[in-house]
Amino acid sequence: MTLRPFAIAALCAFVLSACTSSPPEDGDGYRPTVPAVNAGEAPLLPRYADELPDFDPDGFSQLLSQLRGTPVLVNFWGSWCPPCKVEMPRIVAAHGRFGERVQFIGVDLEDGRDEARGFIVDHGMRFPSVFDPPDAIKASLGQFGQPVTVFFDRDGNVAASWTGPISEERLAHNLRAITG
Repeated sequence: MTLRPFAIAALCAFVLSACTSSPPEDGDGYRPTVPAVNAGEAPLLPRYADELPDFDPDGFSQLLSQLRGTPVLVNFWGSWCPPCKVEMPRIVAAHGRFGERVQFIGVDLEDGRDEARGFIVDHGMRFPSVFDPPDAIKASLGQFGQPVTVFFDRDGNVAASWTGPISEERLAHNLRAITG
């Protein structure tokens, strides 16, 4: 029968398409393209660096709870923030060195999604960020200014924080402390 090869080919195509899921579109029809390199697993943890899901303080607290057992670095940034632009190459380089042992999470604040996604791509960010236009997450953690970097130990406790562009030395020191 001549239809059999076509049936087999159609079945194979169906199986392959089912196995390769593409990222979900957001409400604006944007489909993330930058797979995140994550050290931890959590239902709320974005799988794409440019996904930028909306988060509020409660949702972010739940995400941090889901990551207990994994050290976490949280960096608050905005595409409009000159010190954030200076600092981000150091954060990205540290993610390259520690990203398999420490979960890096960015929190984009007071920004637009298009600008934030451009910043993510321009800086080669491979860790996920969440979207917090009102800057409520940082305030809920008692932090002020930007950029801000907060280091959480494996138990979910704040081990250190830094306001302003963090130096490469201070960044490495705090990362070694939470992975220790």
